[in-house]
Amino acid sequence: MTEQEATLKARCAEFGAFLRSRRERLSPTQVGLPGGVRRRTPGLRRDEVAMLAGVGTTWYTWLEQGRDVRASPEVLSALSNALKLDATERRHLFALGNQPPPELRSHGVERIEEPLQRMLDSLTGQPAYVLGRRWDILAWNRAAAMLFGDYSTLEGDRRNIIHMLFADHQHRRLLVDWDILAPTTLAMFRADSARYAGDLEFERLIETLAQISAEFRDWWPKHDVLQRLASQKRIEHPIGGRMVFEYTSFAVSDRSDMKLIVYTPLEEEQTDKKLKSLLDPGPTEKAKTPNNNLPKTQTNRTVIAAE
Repeated sequence: MTEQEATLKARCAEFGAFLRSRRERLSPTQVGLPGGVRRRTPGLRRDEVAMLAGVGTTWYTWLEQGRDVRASPEVLSALSNALKLDATERRHLFALGNQPPPELRSHGVERIEEPLQRMLDSLTGQPAYVLGRRWDILAWNRAAAMLFGDYSTLEGDRRNIIHMLFADHQHRRLLVDWDILAPTTLAMFRADSARYAGDLEFERLIETLAQISAEFRDWWPKHDVLQRLASQKRIEHPIGGRMVFEYTSFAVSDRSDMKLIVYTPLEEEQTDKKLKSLLDPGPTEKAKTPNNNLPKTQTNRTVIAAE
């Protein structure tokens, strides 16, 4: 047996074992079937799963037996529904079936879990924030507030990265390379928003920005898309002056549509020293700088409702 054949055999066996384990944990009443019938095995029978998924009983039995039977994405989705798999189990089934993972849309309220907030707060020397599915800023740390301003004073669409980029003139003045950054960021947003095409909250944001910004109105119809990449961003801060950061995005593993954005200060323009001074100014600088010119430094555990 070749290595490729051995790998396929092991994958098929694992696929069958996973199906069987999910079938055996379900009772008939959980899937809308009559209960009370004495059964030889726990959970559902194979013929019941096959009926619920709309496939043949023999063919489903072959899947559980680990035979080399290829299931299409449509069949895997039907099996996932029949077995009441959650998002993680569904992705696992698709991986075992050697199919690309399904595009799942998140819904409802977006919440920042305590471990994520603690990790965000621990980045004391790196401005960072968490974006939701629509690129709303859900949480941020003190360094981000000092660099970009106090997000807690912004509500609704105003706390959205794309809205800030095209409709917030104060935020726009911070970005030295706005003319390059704006269309690139918009192309990345468009790629991320594809799975939410037709979503009312996305559509409302797009319509609002088309009315407010001529640049957005010109660029959005071009349908440019771009994969999110690490890059540098130059900031002209009203107190700290010119600073250069490396911008990196990380997917939040348990929330596929959330992203952690981290700005790492570079040596260029003495950014690391300027940021430290901004975060902890000495007595002389504190005396020179009016309090009302300093951004507020509140961290946040935001909950955004977006259906």
